[in-house]
Amino acid sequence: MDINKNDFIIKIKDMHKWYGEFHVLNNINLNVSRGERIVICGPSGSGKSTLIRCINRLEEHQRGSINVDGIELTDNLKNIEKVRTEVSMVFQHFNLFPHLTILENLTLGPIWVRKMSKKNAEEIAMEYLAKVQIAEQAKKFPGQLSGGQQQRVAIARSLCMQPRIMLFDEPTSALDPEMVKEVLDVIISLAEEGMTMLVVTHEMGFAKSVAHRVIFMDGGMIIEENNPEDFFSNPQNERTKLFLSQILY
Repeated sequence: MDINKNDFIIKIKDMHKWYGEFHVLNNINLNVSRGERIVICGPSGSGKSTLIRCINRLEEHQRGSINVDGIELTDNLKNIEKVRTEVSMVFQHFNLFPHLTILENLTLGPIWVRKMSKKNAEEIAMEYLAKVQIAEQAKKFPGQLSGGQQQRVAIARSLCMQPRIMLFDEPTSALDPEMVKEVLDVIISLAEEGMTMLVVTHEMGFAKSVAHRVIFMDGGMIIEENNPEDFFSNPQNERTKLFLSQILY
């Protein structure tokens, strides 16, 4: 898919965030084009997850601006609600309701947030469960599924909200190695359909094959960003070189 580099769906300018005295995000500037796939990598504590959590206001920034599809994120609750209907997030630990069936987990958001009828919500839920290849698990409870299956349910649940942007916060880090591929395959299929996505991950093979751009963060700052080929073969920053040497070899 061709990316229009002037059609920005996310614009972050001079953004800062503190936890008390700790400057967790420092002068973040990032534009994301519609349909673009960005992988964000870096050491633990570098601010990667906090950055994407700011994009749907799960975390509040203190300085600068974040604009999502024409809506600026401020304390305006209506704007926050609008953004959250367009931006879905998939977490490390699935966050499924254990007392609800898989189908009930998927229909909760569309019914309550998008005011969809139960019948329509269930039809859409089954469509997306089929898309992630676990439609036969609809009547089961999360505890009856493997970790990889639960994460695919979490992705399907996000898709049921029919978002324009998907945020993934280390979606494979809680999985056993043999389950990683099945989840990455689902994310790759979404990427091929043109979904705008930001993915925090250490899966560098995924970054090479799927990303339009790879961003390296350290110390709350964006240290380097480039297309995957140049990022991996010719990193410019010494900190990036050190990080890549530790995870690739």
